[in-house]
Amino acid sequence: MTDATAPAPGARSRVGQGSLLRQDTRTIKRNAAENRFRIYGLTAICIGILMLVFLLTSILSNGLSSFRQTTIQVPVTLVADRLDPEGNRDPAEMARVTTFGYAPLLRDALVGTIADAGIETELDAGDIADIVSDESVAQLRNFVLANPDLLGQTMPVEVLASGRIDGFFKGRVTYATAELDQNISPEQLRLAEALKAEGLLATGFNFDFFTAPDASVTRPEAAGLGVAILGSLYMMLVVLALALPIGVAASIYLEEFAPQNRFTDLVEVNISNLAAVPSIVFGILGLAVFINFAGLPQSAPIVGGLVLTLMTLPTIIIATRAALKAVPPSIRDAALGVGASKMQTVFHHVLPLAMPGILTGTIIGLAQALGETAPLLLIGMVAFVREYPDAPWEGGLFDPATALPVQIYNFTQRSDPAFVERASGAIIVLLLFLFLMNLAAILLRRRFERRW
Repeated sequence: MTDATAPAPGARSRVGQGSLLRQDTRTIKRNAAENRFRIYGLTAICIGILMLVFLLTSILSNGLSSFRQTTIQVPVTLVADRLDPEGNRDPAEMARVTTFGYAPLLRDALVGTIADAGIETELDAGDIADIVSDESVAQLRNFVLANPDLLGQTMPVEVLASGRIDGFFKGRVTYATAELDQNISPEQLRLAEALKAEGLLATGFNFDFFTAPDASVTRPEAAGLGVAILGSLYMMLVVLALALPIGVAASIYLEEFAPQNRFTDLVEVNISNLAAVPSIVFGILGLAVFINFAGLPQSAPIVGGLVLTLMTLPTIIIATRAALKAVPPSIRDAALGVGASKMQTVFHHVLPLAMPGILTGTIIGLAQALGETAPLLLIGMVAFVREYPDAPWEGGLFDPATALPVQIYNFTQRSDPAFVERASGAIIVLLLFLFLMNLAAILLRRRFERRW
């Protein structure tokens, strides 16, 4: 310490009195408040993650089993005299034989298979047939009509086990519950275990869950998402074809060309208000305009697509305008300074730079529309549909269909526990589609992103 910095004789040191070396009371309180805020934020994040884990765990634990299905291998003799009385091998004539004509063949084949395997059971033929799904008879009939030349032969056929048998091997049905269930008995469960021990019954991946249509309330093991996935795809095509060009064009006009006056202010306010309108209101609008006034068919993808387009437009417009605003004004000034027109400036310079934000907003809007249920219920897409719609160019947009969220709603309204499994499985499929769409938004944003 030099003479210049040494304290004068008799002066008291100020260390500890307003010194930077020691925190005063206000600084201590401020730091404590910041630490508490960090703890609050970390706690909120942890709670959110725990709730998400709990939700996903619940869905996965209930729904992953829907991707597996129990089947039984049965050699069925296709008796020609019974299935083709005319003997012409004409599928049109053979179609006159209903499923009642095929049921005895499947029942006798199953009884014979059990006898050949040396499995002893006290069940009669009717109870033995009950371990097989009612849908299997219809599947056998469709197989024969598609292959009439196989009549007279003994063909190994893979048939669906009943919903209770399927639930038994998935842990949903037990011997204790079978004692109280009129649809299954413990003896039938023991027969199923014996068939599995002989290699005649197996549980494998359920491809039909993605391709099969919905099934009746008595056949949950045959219910699939084929029609729902196709209907959702058709509606997303309609939304993409209408909402993207209309939304982007409206955004460009409002942001780049529209004069600032009361009319444009009114339009902007209403667009913001429409983004906050409950989705069921758009369903009421679609019911009144597209069905009651325009006469379009109910439960058609074209109506669902139009309703979802109205609901998605505000989201796309807001996201596109935000992306256009994010482009620095210097880009516009530079383009205008070298002689570009207003149109050239927007489409050659501003729009390419705003493209990542536009694509992200569009995909997020489509993902939001994909998960909507309320507006689709009001336009009749809650109907039970088993027929696949035709291709879009063949009028499939006007055929009856359903959608993934509506199919989930339908599954949850049915009393059989197997439909709860199907509903959770459909939720997993829907979440997978949403994940892929958001992943596509991230990849497109990085692909088209330009730095300035």
